Amino acid sequence: MGFTDLLEEVGGFGRYQWLHVTLISLPGLMMASQNLLNNFVSGIPVHHCRLPGNLSLLNLSITYQLDEQQLLKAFIPPDSSGNRLDRCQRYVEPQWHLLAPNSSNNISKLQTEGCVDGWTFDQSEFFATTVSEWGLVCSLRPLKQMIQTIYMGGVLTGAIIYGGLSDRFGRKSVLIWSYLQLGVLGCSSALSPSYSAYCVFRFLSGMAVSGIILNGVSLKVEWIPTKSRTLVGTLTSFFFTFGQMLLAGVAYWLRDWRKLQVFVCAPHFLFFTYSWWYSESARWLVLNRQSEDALKSLHRVARINGRPEIVDKLTLEVLHSHMGKEIESSRSSFTAFDLLRTRRMRRISACLIAVWFSTSFAYYGLAMDLQKFGVNIYLMQIIFGAVDIPAKFLALGMLSYLGRRVSQVSCLFLSAVIIFANIFVPS
Repeated sequence: MGFTDLLEEVGGFGRYQWLHVTLISLPGLMMASQNLLNNFVSGIPVHHCRLPGNLSLLNLSITYQLDEQQLLKAFIPPDSSGNRLDRCQRYVEPQWHLLAPNSSNNISKLQTEGCVDGWTFDQSEFFATTVSEWGLVCSLRPLKQMIQTIYMGGVLTGAIIYGGLSDRFGRKSVLIWSYLQLGVLGCSSALSPSYSAYCVFRFLSGMAVSGIILNGVSLKVEWIPTKSRTLVGTLTSFFFTFGQMLLAGVAYWLRDWRKLQVFVCAPHFLFFTYSWWYSESARWLVLNRQSEDALKSLHRVARINGRPEIVDKLTLEVLHSHMGKEIESSRSSFTAFDLLRTRRMRRISACLIAVWFSTSFAYYGLAMDLQKFGVNIYLMQIIFGAVDIPAKFLALGMLSYLGRRVSQVSCLFLSAVIIFANIFVPS
């Protein structure tokens, strides 16, 4: 007898579980947006050095009867490929002779300089990004990737801090706080006056994302019977899938990083508002000596599930008899070092660390720099999301019939083969 048996008595996967799972899973639409936001917020527009302040391409094109792209050849040298204009250099003096037909001058000897007057950014793909606003190109280009690194650092920090706080204060409390934190700080990042301020806001937003994911999953799973968890876990992961496609559509519609930042963070105020309806994990309440509150939560679930007759039968004595072993084991304290205490635990921990690292490294390594694919970034984001749909149904079938271990090994091997084969695809 255990807590799962109690869940069956109060209705199993009933009306309450449907509402509970749906409401907790809805923020998953925005989690994809948070993790992949940098692709659009910090997208790199096509750019070239700005011309000296006293020159205007529009006026010059009228004077010389040439289009702007042709005129730029007099100011901007070609890049190493020779197929497009250099993005980080310009001629010290305009080279008007290069505009002549069949000009064959040795341009490698012409004197160039950096973009001392800044850059001109094309707005056909993005109207405004952090890159175009703060000039994060050329020598400052690493700062663009640093934004994502800082955000992921916040995710790591949040996992450590909010994971521990949830064991002490409960899943519901930390989850509610995380919704509010992401709503406030995420929207505040849209008002960032500088690169440094934006990085701070993204770090704190990353912490909140960890709080939402970890505590949302815990609170969701702890109210679901064990036999339903695989199916529910797979189906609710589609919120993340559709969130990726939603991000592509919204980013294409807005194309302004500040507006996009607000759009993906403001819904968390709504999640914060209705999250007070959640019931705290009854299992956590019992293990933290709050059995009466746990009993009230179970009675509430029974009523919502249409099982009011269980209320009188389910008493503190019944609750404790079902969870006797768990209560006894909770009296022993454990730390992260216990994961390395025995040989078997060390082996399991090492395998899980390797699997999580390789999976995250491969997925985010591809998903976080979609511009490298050389395809329309909005279309690429939709493709990344759409691929998830058949993959998740396949994963559900494999987990149901092959089990977790065989499924994990098969998927890791297939991913390795495909990524390795991608090396030989001509660019």
